[in-house]
Amino acid sequence: MSPKKLLLFASLALLPGCFLTRDTVNQPIAQERVVQLKQGMSSAEVLVLLGGPMEVVQLGRRSAWRYDHQRTKRTGLTLFVVTALNTDTQEDRLWLFFDETDHLSAFGSTLQASSSEWVLPWVDSHE
Repeated sequence: MSPKKLLLFASLALLPGCFLTRDTVNQPIAQERVVQLKQGMSSAEVLVLLGGPMEVVQLGRRSAWRYDHQRTKRTGLTLFVVTALNTDTQEDRLWLFFDETDHLSAFGSTLQASSSEWVLPWVDSHE
């Protein structure tokens, strides 16, 4: 490789840069649908409202359904050969519990995926 090409390559390799990325797993869980859930709903009614769950756990003759959504935002800064990185992952999770007759007996949710942030690598997110 010629000295000019080597110098150009070395210069480009040492240039600073920054980047932002976002990863999403599964569809968001719509809060306006979660508030429509009522104890006693049939599993068929829940399927129409929310769609299919990510996981079904059999608990004897009862069952539990899990819905998940995850959002990750990543920020990075590269200076010379050092890269600083910050990752913020937040999740939505919804658990539904059905009785022996396939009717909703209990449910609980955490809806935080939309609060993920792009934060500079040296800042603590969600302080």
